[in-house]
Amino acid sequence: MPVTKTAKRALRGSRVKESINKLIISKLEIAVRKAKKSKLEKDVRVASFLSDRAAKKRVIHKNKAARIKSQMAKLLVKKTEKKEVKPKAQKSSKAPKI
Repeated sequence: MPVTKTAKRALRGSRVKESINKLIISKLEIAVRKAKKSKLEKDVRVASFLSDRAAKKRVIHKNKAARIKSQMAKLLVKKTEKKEVKPKAQKSSKAPKI
């Protein structure tokens, strides 16, 4: 336990910061799990936004935020690749010329 007055004040401050950081990290982890499960663009955007925000506040490292964003972007790419279907050959409605 801290002895001096300034050490006690520092302990109080660090406890407050710890609780805020835990809140930010838990929101980020929940958003990433939700985005990976649903693969919706809205959920992916939220997870990317929260990772940027956590990196800006130095709760996570900037490279970790970049890694999370990269994973989210891959989810969107895979989803769009699956939806692409080649159109069937259209039959011409005009009669052939003889």
